[in-house]
Amino acid sequence: MTRNFLAVAVAATIISGCSTESEDTENSLIATAASEEANPDRNVYFGDLHIHTKNSFDAYIFNVRTTPDDAYEFGMGGTIKHPLGYDLKLEGPPLDFMAVTDHAAYLGHLEAMNTEGTALSKLDMAKAMFSTDPEKIVAAFQLIGGAIRDGKKMDGVYDAAIVGNVWKQTVASAEKYNKPGKFTTFAGYEYTATRVTRSKDGGFAGGNLHRNVIFRGSAPDMPFATIDSPNPEDLWNWMDGQREAGHDVMSIPHNSNVSDGEMFKMETYNGQPLTKAYAEQRIRNEPIVEITQVKGTSETHPSLSPNDEWADFEIYDKLLSSMVTSKTGTGDYVRQAIANGLKLTLQIGADPFHFGFIGSSDTHVAGGSFDEKNFWSKIGVVDGSPEARGSIPPGGKKSWEGVTVAPNAANWFSRWSASGYAAVWAEQNSREAIFDAMRRKETYATTGTRIKLRFFGGFGFDEAMLDDPQMVSRAYKDGVPMGGDLVGSKAPGFIIWAMRDAMSAPLQRVQIIKVWTDGGEAREKVFDVACSDGGAPDANFRCPDNGAKVDLNNCSISSDKGAPELKTFWRDPEHKNGQRASYYVRVLENPVCRWSTRDALRAGVPPNPALPKTIQERAWSSPIWYVPTA
Repeated sequence: MTRNFLAVAVAATIISGCSTESEDTENSLIATAASEEANPDRNVYFGDLHIHTKNSFDAYIFNVRTTPDDAYEFGMGGTIKHPLGYDLKLEGPPLDFMAVTDHAAYLGHLEAMNTEGTALSKLDMAKAMFSTDPEKIVAAFQLIGGAIRDGKKMDGVYDAAIVGNVWKQTVASAEKYNKPGKFTTFAGYEYTATRVTRSKDGGFAGGNLHRNVIFRGSAPDMPFATIDSPNPEDLWNWMDGQREAGHDVMSIPHNSNVSDGEMFKMETYNGQPLTKAYAEQRIRNEPIVEITQVKGTSETHPSLSPNDEWADFEIYDKLLSSMVTSKTGTGDYVRQAIANGLKLTLQIGADPFHFGFIGSSDTHVAGGSFDEKNFWSKIGVVDGSPEARGSIPPGGKKSWEGVTVAPNAANWFSRWSASGYAAVWAEQNSREAIFDAMRRKETYATTGTRIKLRFFGGFGFDEAMLDDPQMVSRAYKDGVPMGGDLVGSKAPGFIIWAMRDAMSAPLQRVQIIKVWTDGGEAREKVFDVACSDGGAPDANFRCPDNGAKVDLNNCSISSDKGAPELKTFWRDPEHKNGQRASYYVRVLENPVCRWSTRDALRAGVPPNPALPKTIQERAWSSPIWYVPTA
């Protein structure tokens, strides 16, 4: 029998961080998730590959009791319970694919500690972990967190049998809910590597090196966790071995924004120069990265992209379990990593950062909080209410005057995001088709909106293709989709086709971000390539303001601004023969109220003045790389 206890608001976890225009549009762009017939022009599927349940130590401690089965029920459109007792349910349609990714290190151990009669329940650590004394809880919890980040199997605590048993249950749950053609599930887990970096007060400040490990089909009997090695390169070695044993697998880095320069640094884990073999092994095992989730967005940072007006989006930059700000000089953001990858290709003959993009949630309550209109945050009891996450004043106050927001809410919870989705173009909704699409990087990320986005590059493309009913088929035949390499000597041309999510705001603009190197220096430029409301890019490649507004009194948005669809052909006006480059698409919706503003509106109080009142939901395609032949 499991003991009941009242979780208290302890310190944040050590590792947590842990409308259609035409029939052609309907047929070619919108996903048909229930179809079992393979579509050679591919369908788009939306999913979440980053979900925690009670089996994660940093979920169980905050009263999460939902299971992998519950997570899949939620993804299929069902209702589950938040630890505070209210219902969690998707605002939109069911998801198409999912993976539960609980922390492999000490998997299932906290529930075992809290179950009478088990060996772990008799430990002093267990008694402290589930006491009513916050200091004892924190101290005991720190021991588990420290062991995970340090890669240690604590004598008398770590039990491989528990990990193996819970892992088998996790895999069995994925098998149970996998319904080819309707709903795809993958066996997966989180590899929770952390570099102990720096803290002004001498305490822990964690540089995030977390990855989600996803299996294409069958999975081994045990996961490879940080207690096996905290070095991600050892994880890749293990994955290469698993692939040879018949278990195809990939790992997906996340939250590089809080890695303190570690995730995409220009040297190995142990400080050695990068080699071609390193680059090839890394991209073989990590073909995509998670660019957005509840703990912020990892595209770029204003200090790195000062000429990008949209770089300052949902920036979360505190190192794990600390108030220390992560470095932004190098290694933290994907745009800079792409540029470094171009340089490394010239230096060592391979690119370790030749990756595509997805989003996911990193929910720790089994159900992702994707929608600004209905946000329940991430962890559980400590951030599950508006007051706890700093979006309304404490104690029933109706004003922010004289209010000091609690540090955890001010630095962490209030800055978290309602995000995001993994979008995949695949022939059908099956493990094989979706996994293979991720392998070839035909993926994109969204911040929780279900924008549909196509992106193709080719040398024979032209504007006339936009009206061709066979445009998509031609684009696949004569070019490459997002995630591909475009090899040739001419200036590349691109076709971009975006459609709004009917439950979200209309589209405002479509942009292409070009990244290249010039004389060994990284360069980047943002081109607006399609504008709503009849606008056209000016001489600086910017769309005019379309005048879309948000009424902060009720969060209504302009009903006559924006586009249901933006479709364009674009050729790089600054192409240089022989110069390698990478191009990716960013689609921006009209502004909407941020979740924190909606919390305040429901409570009848002003929005927190320290937080953005509105955001622009967006999507990012995986890049297309131009590879010159001369």
